[in-house]
Amino acid sequence: MSDKYSHVTDYIRPAFKDQSKIEQTVAKILDKIKNHGDAAVQAISQKIDQQDAQYIDLLPFDEYPIDQSLKDAIQSAHRRIKKFCQFQIKDLKNDQFSDEMGDFGFVYQPIEHIGAYIPGGQFPLISTALMTLIPAQVAGCPVRVACSPSDHPALLAAASLAGATQFLHLGGAQAIGALSYGYDQTPAVNLIVGPGNAYVNQAKAQVQHRTQIDTLAGPSELLIYGNQIKQPEWLMFDALAQAEHDANAVSVVVSETPELLENLYDLLDEHPKGKELLNNDNIVLLLADDQPQALAFINDYAPEHLMVCDESMKTALFKNYGSLFIGENSAVAFGDYCAGPNHTLPTAGAAKFSGGLSVHQFLKVQSTQKINNTGRGVLANISAKLAAAEGLTYHEQSAEIRKL
Repeated sequence: MSDKYSHVTDYIRPAFKDQSKIEQTVAKILDKIKNHGDAAVQAISQKIDQQDAQYIDLLPFDEYPIDQSLKDAIQSAHRRIKKFCQFQIKDLKNDQFSDEMGDFGFVYQPIEHIGAYIPGGQFPLISTALMTLIPAQVAGCPVRVACSPSDHPALLAAASLAGATQFLHLGGAQAIGALSYGYDQTPAVNLIVGPGNAYVNQAKAQVQHRTQIDTLAGPSELLIYGNQIKQPEWLMFDALAQAEHDANAVSVVVSETPELLENLYDLLDEHPKGKELLNNDNIVLLLADDQPQALAFINDYAPEHLMVCDESMKTALFKNYGSLFIGENSAVAFGDYCAGPNHTLPTAGAAKFSGGLSVHQFLKVQSTQKINNTGRGVLANISAKLAAAEGLTYHEQSAEIRKL
């Protein structure tokens, strides 16, 4: 085996580092907010971030003092993301059917209060404001609270354009606590979406018994699969782009072609940042014996972003991924910013049982039933027998009393 790449059978996804200290810290923060409310939120924000927790009144998008070219880019991304959200929702219609027992159906209802966490970090994540708020607006959620440690004008402008009804200037685990328990006369939200650091992620994990969340995000991931690559330098920058998210982000390249892996290794090794990321295993090159082995590895790995650059492989064979990027033109960066599909995606193998953020997560599906007189008699007999078998006396009596 070459020292430039490893075999797929030898690779194991890096495990989460010990979370016990983070869990304890977050538990204390949330407990203080639960017991002491706004005062705790304010005190924790001042201690950790040296800033006041406060709601900021959002201006109309055009009133923010940002470069016109950036405004144009934000508006273009907004249009494409909204278009995709509208495409997702177009066939979701309330429906019902009638039979001899009565009328039965379901309705879609938007979740009333949602919170969208938008990381600040080193840069204002403009794209996350768009990705988390637009689907909530398209779904019809009436209260959409944006929450971020950053008050950068471009971030505020994006939140305003994307339909935030409020903007809470607050970050970290204390922000999740404020959203979950309510803050400054704004009631608790019913759903919290959006990525964040380890403390934000842990806070979402600890409030999900009382507040719905979208997903628990781990380090960002990209898996590139290909053999006959026309533009290897493009893929090098795709790998570099994903690995720059944070110190634990990973870009994996899988191929059955040793020459391709060696070529990519050489390109990365000549790039100052690429060499560093190779040495730190943030970029990993893996050889598979054949397509079936590569496919099995990829479906088991279930990457957040899957980029397939091999026309001989049917994409329908890939079952587990957050978002699929087909062909070398389909840069993951396009998906991160403006292609349309959401960039808030499952990580750490969660793509085996969940997908990316969408309009659907901002909706409740509620069933309805109206039983007619014929149905009352028939269903009463069935229900009474089942209730008696289960030993639920009053269920049985509730059915029995309705028999014809």
